[in-house]
This record gives sequence, structure tokens and C-alpha cells, in this order.
Amino acid sequence: MQEDALDRGLKKTVDWKLIVLYLALMLFGWVNIYAAVQSGEPSSIFDLSCNAGKQALWIAGAIVLAALILFVINAYFWESISTPAYLVVLFLLVLVIFISNNVKGSHSWFELGPVKFQPAELSKITTSLLLASVMSRPAFRMNNWKHFLVAALIVLVPMLVIVAESETGSALVYAGFIFVLYREGMSGWILALLGLAVLLFIVTITTHWWVSLIVVAVVALFYFIHSLRRTSSLRLRRRVVRNGIITVVAAVVLVFAADLIFNKVLKDYQRERIEVVLGMKQDLKGVGYNVHQSLIAIGSGGLFGKGYLKGTQTTFGFVPEQSTDFIFCTVGEEWGFFGTFVVILMYGLMIFWIVRDAEKARTAFTRIYGYCVASCLFMHLFINIGMTLGLMPVIGIPLPLFSYGGSSLWAFTAMLFIFIALDRQEKKYF
Repeated sequence: MQEDALDRGLKKTVDWKLIVLYLALMLFGWVNIYAAVQSGEPSSIFDLSCNAGKQALWIAGAIVLAALILFVINAYFWESISTPAYLVVLFLLVLVIFISNNVKGSHSWFELGPVKFQPAELSKITTSLLLASVMSRPAFRMNNWKHFLVAALIVLVPMLVIVAESETGSALVYAGFIFVLYREGMSGWILALLGLAVLLFIVTITTHWWVSLIVVAVVALFYFIHSLRRTSSLRLRRRVVRNGIITVVAAVVLVFAADLIFNKVLKDYQRERIEVVLGMKQDLKGVGYNVHQSLIAIGSGGLFGKGYLKGTQTTFGFVPEQSTDFIFCTVGEEWGFFGTFVVILMYGLMIFWIVRDAEKARTAFTRIYGYCVASCLFMHLFINIGMTLGLMPVIGIPLPLFSYGGSSLWAFTAMLFIFIALDRQEKKYF
């Protein structure tokens, strides 16, 4: 009788759709990792001398970790440790800069014998937990600038430390937390201003400064007309004008600082990657080689692909990092448009169901944490696939649950199953 009650409880409280998607993405990623590393010679997918065999061990460990989080650890534990966990991981982020080896220009990996560990992966979890803990407090108000500043600093501090590690890709993921702030009441104008800043930077470095000033003038005119029409109060009109003037001045400063940032602040390889993406230069044998080979692989797959283990770009290793950052092009070549559509659909459904469960949550902590998880997944998906299609700079970021690597797989497993556990805890009382 007790087992029947437990089974009914699990059926009603655990979102099994998310778990099925999790397993499907992880296992499909595993078989594609094997395709990316088998190099045309027959070998076992469990061969521990290659990435596919090692990934099998990471997958087994991830499943054990998921079970512990979901069935053993109390769901309330995660909120209680949010502050100390954040501080410990922040310390590790700083420490790794000074004691780690240089790996492709980055100081972001601890090496413990054969095992490598990247604290930036854990930081996404601890940042999400602390952000959810702080923003779910009854007194927290997003329109209070002090409260907003605290939330912003929780995100910005680890982000800036990761930038110092030269891990631009991981740092860029933190931009996704802005969607969480927006959901919790941040003004849409801040999103618009950030979008304008990116637009001005791109327009300035690709055209001329006066073109960017025209963009500023047009946007400012639209802002003043739109805002003043909706405001009748003299006090509010003055605030609109004041905010508008401050924004215009900041935009003009950004326009004239863009060239300085691009040419003096960014490193050579970062600048070259941006130039390739924006079409400012072509370097098919250098910086643009990976993307060029990736596009060939994806384009050659056609509608249904060349068949599993039959991709020539994949088999002969033309695309570097194909089992990690460029795993998506393996799907494109061997499974075709249909395969890539299925992968994107699975990610889309996972993000949708996380957001749906978050919106149904009774507690603000679960809701906010759920949006953090969805935002991190979306940013990884957007950046990684955009990178393989030449729409984003090559910044070295894995496809969640899909690419080879234990740090990323375990971190996303923990992040996702903490949310599933929180969601399950709430559903026990319905």
C-alpha cells in the first residue's frame, strides 16, 4: 500500500516530461559525440580512451546526481545555502585565475589529475539560487533602485570575474538573467536601451560614427514624442525630458568610445571573431575556419542527412572541437534539417515547460529560480547554435546536456533537477 501511494505521489508531483527531455537530449548528444570522434574506424561507444566512452561515465554520474537531488536532498536545502554557496564559488572563480594553467588563452579550469573542473559552470547555479533568494523576499521591490542594484550586482560580480578569466562565452550567458529581472518588474526601457547600445556599437564599428548619431537622433525623437504624449503631469514630463537627455548623452559617449573599445580593449582574437561574424573580413584558413567548415557540414546534410556515421566532414575531422562546441554541425550533417529541427524542438519544449511550471509555482523563490534556469538554457542554445551557423562569434560555449564534458553536463543536471525538486515539493500540497 505504501509503495502504491509513493508511485501515485511521484506520478503527480514530478514533471516527467522534463526528465524525458533531459534523458533524450543527453543520450542523443552521446551518440553524436561518438560520431564526432570515431574517425571512420570501428570502435566501441564505451571505449574509455575516446570522448564517447568518457561521456558514458559522465552520463552515469549525472543520473546518480539527478536522483540524489530529486529524491534524497530536501528541496528547502537549496535556498538555505544560497548565500554561502555563492560566496564559496565566487572565491573559486577568483582563485582559478591565479593557480590554473593557460588553456587556449583562458585561466578557468582546475586540474585535479585527469579530472578538470570549471567553477564558472557552478557559478550559474549559485547565482540563480542567490538571485531567487534575494528577489523572493517580501520587502524586495524591483522599482526600488537599491534593491535593483543588489540584484544587478549578484549577476555582475561573477560575470566580471569570469571575463577576467578570459571566458567570454560563459560570461555572456549571464546577460540572460536580464530576462529574469524583466519578469520580476524591471522596466522594459532598460531592455530597449541595452539593445540600442549593442546596435550603436555594431553600427559604429561597421560604418561611420555619424550614422550612429543619426540612429540616436531618430530613437530620441521617437522616445520624446511617445513619452510626452502619454504624460500630462508637468513633474512627469520633466522626468521624461531629464531621462531622455541623460540617455542621449550616454549614447553619444558610447558612439565615440566604440572604436576605442573595439581596437584597444578587446583582445586581437576577440576582435577578429567579431569582424568575421559581421562580414568585415574573411579568414577561412584562420579565425573563420571553424565556422566555414561547420557551415559546409550542416549544409551538406540536406533534409534528412547523410546517415549516422556517414558524414564526411565529421568522419574525417574537418571541424575542430566537433564533440564539444561544434557538436550541432554533426547533427546537421548526419541527421539533416530534420535532426536539427528535432534537437531545437526538444530544447524549446524544455524551456517552455520550465517557464510554465515556474509560472504555476506558489512561491516566488521557485518561480524566479525557474526563470533563471530557462534563461541560462536559452542563452547557451542561442549562442552555441548561432556560433555554428556563423551568426555569433566563436566564443567556446557548449550545447547544454549535449556537448562532451563532465563539468557542463553535471552543472546543467544539478541546475535542472534543483528546479524539478522545488516544483515537486510544491505539488505535494495540492
